[in-house]
Amino acid sequence: MGFAIQREELQENKIVERYWMTGIKRFKDKDKGLPPGTPVSTAEHPMQAFQWADYTAETNHTYRYKVVPVYGAVKKLVLDEDSAVSVTITTEIEYLLHPDKENDTARHDVYFNRGVIGSQAYARRFGNRMPDRNNPTAEERVWLSRGLFEALVKFIGLAQDHRFGLRAAFYEFHYQPVANAFAKAVEAGADVKIVFDDEDTYKKPNELVIHNARLDEMKVVIPRTVVEGIRHNKFIVLLEDEKPVAVWTGSTNISDGGIFGHSNVGHIVWSSTIAETYLEYWKLLAANKTPTALRPENQRLTPLPAGKPGPGSITPLFSARDAKDSSTTMQWYADRMAEAKRISCITLAFNLDKLFSNVLQQQNDVLRYVVKDDDLGDGEIIGTDRDVIFAAGGHLEAGALADFLAERDNPLNSNDYIHDKFMLVDPLGKDPLVVTGSANFSQPSQRVNDENMLVIRGDTRVADIYFGEFMRIFDHHYARYIIQKLTQAGRRDPDAGYLKTTTADWLNSHFDDRSYKSKRRRYFLDDGD
Repeated sequence: MGFAIQREELQENKIVERYWMTGIKRFKDKDKGLPPGTPVSTAEHPMQAFQWADYTAETNHTYRYKVVPVYGAVKKLVLDEDSAVSVTITTEIEYLLHPDKENDTARHDVYFNRGVIGSQAYARRFGNRMPDRNNPTAEERVWLSRGLFEALVKFIGLAQDHRFGLRAAFYEFHYQPVANAFAKAVEAGADVKIVFDDEDTYKKPNELVIHNARLDEMKVVIPRTVVEGIRHNKFIVLLEDEKPVAVWTGSTNISDGGIFGHSNVGHIVWSSTIAETYLEYWKLLAANKTPTALRPENQRLTPLPAGKPGPGSITPLFSARDAKDSSTTMQWYADRMAEAKRISCITLAFNLDKLFSNVLQQQNDVLRYVVKDDDLGDGEIIGTDRDVIFAAGGHLEAGALADFLAERDNPLNSNDYIHDKFMLVDPLGKDPLVVTGSANFSQPSQRVNDENMLVIRGDTRVADIYFGEFMRIFDHHYARYIIQKLTQAGRRDPDAGYLKTTTADWLNSHFDDRSYKSKRRRYFLDDGD
């Protein structure tokens, strides 16, 4: 009938908490009358899947999960404790947020916001209320941030006196609390310089926030007024004693929506070499160079590898870099996707480029996951291979799914759901590839935009973090996407929100070689290396 999952919290090897984990899906004829969206115990309403996640785990905790097969009838379930499997997990310390803790191992700190204001959790916890725009410490804001805002401000705050410096380049720079954090660093004596987009869409909001923080008076801002392409970077270089030591990068714009609205990542690399490369790029941006002038400089500074980067490497790639009629770098990314042996994943905030479409249309046994902010547009083709699984962003309208709450839209962005820009190649293997940064995997992002990307090979920890996040976002939107498509086609199942009452109805697809669920069950269990 499924699996019951018990969680224990351990402190000094002693159990301090034990309970059955909960879900929302329940049996239709059991526990009738519960309000929609009510969590129910998996011991009474088991998980009918081979992939599951705990989104309530906290940092720096030790948990023991026990997975118990469940048999019997709906109202007479039997938990097969003798066949249970247990696993103990210790979650990481967020070192940036806990400077008192020793950290001599991690080279990367990675922070994802929740990116799911349209969710059962937000609807249940906050009643779908409008987030307080002016208070980043409000309860719903802290929940939406999931540490992203806090980490960003903490990173800026590392520039605590005259020994430190910050060099930043931003597209959207109009969230006042972050601008104020930079001003605080300046007031503490840090050497701060910020290149910002002072052209077109974000000119006025950027200038207003800068003025309100008095950063213009402090003479630390450098307007970037190049009109070709967009000035799309979102990075900060940290210097100590005039030497670069780390860089904050990723997809997060310094905006209300970027930090709290659609899905985003902030990624810190603690490497003086990588930080030095970013500093050199920053100097080119500060000189207000055009894409034409930037291309040869960026190709020199971050040359495109011949094939896959070397083992254990971190490779930055800066834009503008390709000629106006060239797809060299985009083809290079597509070639990396095509090298996947078992799994590839990609997030798309805007369009699906034909070079990636060519890879997705290939008939093979590689699971290829695509999550996009909106549905496929004209000319965006993913082919007919059953192993290509696509999801578009969405939320549940009232009545869309039985026993579920209505969810709200995202009021903070016009790009509602997906804003990450990352790609994963065999993330569960021993030699994974992670591509992440500011570029939207589009032709303009390589030809004319200001962009930065990181290609990280062989770091299984970073791949684990990104893959866990990808599956969270993908599964969240996949369910909503399928419901929307079935509704549009007049094929909506009124019982889709309920658990199945017979084994065959849920289990068989996980052992059917024609189903991606079967490959997922095997691939996620065995990396194949």
